[in-house]
Amino acid sequence: MKKVLIINGGQNFGHSGGKYNKTIADSTLEALKAFDNVEIKTTTIDEGYDKDEEVKKFVWADYIIYHTPIWWFQLPNKFKQYIDEVFTAGHAKGIYLSDGRTSDNPKINYGTGGMLGGRKYMLTTSWNAPETAFTLPGEFFNETSVDNGALFGFHKMNAFVSLEKMESFHFHDVEKNADIERDMKLYKEHVKNVFEKELKPQLV
Repeated sequence: MKKVLIINGGQNFGHSGGKYNKTIADSTLEALKAFDNVEIKTTTIDEGYDKDEEVKKFVWADYIIYHTPIWWFQLPNKFKQYIDEVFTAGHAKGIYLSDGRTSDNPKINYGTGGMLGGRKYMLTTSWNAPETAFTLPGEFFNETSVDNGALFGFHKMNAFVSLEKMESFHFHDVEKNADIERDMKLYKEHVKNVFEKELKPQLV
């Protein structure tokens, strides 16, 4: 039995009601129902959490799936606070032990002190920006992808605690040109394809 932790980082703030990311989280649950060897736990950050219980969830999980909108090119404030509090609480308790360096040679091995080795994570994000803003010459993001640009630090954060990256999924143009039925269909296919590979029995 493989264990999956789903983290919904959407929140009700300003003109955002958090509904879109709830729909994504619900779609994740629906897609994972296709697998009978999966156990799931969820966290909706906007509903509150106990940081020590969240540490236990990370240690428990084989896979972590993050869902987050992007506000001003960064994580929402409560999601960032969640990461700060939970990862700090997880020091020497299963998330990370150190930054990996030693005082004898502090110039090398930074980022090798994570304790979540053997686990993987998937990131989904939702953007007002259209996909073309990342891909077309002369457009805003200078042909730099979400994962290699705005969310590069997020991926390094996960690498720091020894989580391995799975293929991300990014929702674009969700304010002016959303097609929820189409997008959720594509996303559920993505989840099924990724986990079919992950959960396939390994030949010895």
